Order: sequence, then C-alpha cells, then structure tokens
Amino acid sequence: MVHIRDEEKSQFDAPIDVVWKYLQHPEAHGNAHTNSRNRAMKPLTDTSFIVSWEQNMNGNWVKIANKITVFPPLGMAAEALEGPLAGSRMFTIYTPRGAKTEVAVYGEMLSPVLPPEQIEPVVRQAWANAFAEDLAGIRAFATK
Repeated sequence: MVHIRDEEKSQFDAPIDVVWKYLQHPEAHGNAHTNSRNRAMKPLTDTSFIVSWEQNMNGNWVKIANKITVFPPLGMAAEALEGPLAGSRMFTIYTPRGAKTEVAVYGEMLSPVLPPEQIEPVVRQAWANAFAEDLAGIRAFATK
C-alpha cells in the first residue's frame, strides 16, 4: 500500500456551493471527464452510491467502479471496487476560500496489476487529469 497526499493548494475557481452543485450534476460533471464512457450510477443511501465507467488507459478501455460517500460541504470518500486501483481508498477535502475552493486529496493506494513503485506516479497523473477536467467543467458550469 502506498500513502499519497496532494496538498498542493489546488483550487477551483468557484465557491464551495457551486462546486457541490457541479459534483451533483450528472451531465455537467460526467461530461467533463472526456476520457471515459459508459458512465453509470447506482444509489446506495442518501449519501453514498456506486459509480462505474470505462476509462481509456493507453489505448485500452478499462472498467472502473468506485463506491463514493459524500460529506457536503467537507468532502467525499472513494473506495475503488474494480479496476487497476481496486482496494484503494481516497478522501477529497474541499476548503472554502471565498470565491474559490481549495482541494486536497489523500489516499491509501494499492493495485492488483501495478508494482508498488509504479502506483504513485500513475495515481498522481490520474488525479492531475481529473482535477484539470473538473477545473474546466466547473468554470463552464459556473458561467451558465
């Protein structure tokens, strides 16, 4: 297991209430992630659900499923159920900063297919890609 922290003061250009509205909007949020297809969501409780999709990884479509539990406005927990990081757990924390929202991510990551020394660079790249897509998605969502 590899512990990874991303506390680099990443920020969304929107207040926290807009961030949560975006995260809860299936089309706006889902469509921001352009490297995925066949997205589905299965509610479990009022605060948790399973989200699944296929992700393009190096030209191959890979099935991924995560159990997500939301704790608005603090953040969310994700447990990877299926895919190259199955068994991993992550927390995303949102901190209000006026007209912006700071984002930090913490994870205990493991992989049934990657050797331990490859996990951190793969995870950091995935987190950076997801953040960049959400940053653009939130900007577009906030202007509507």
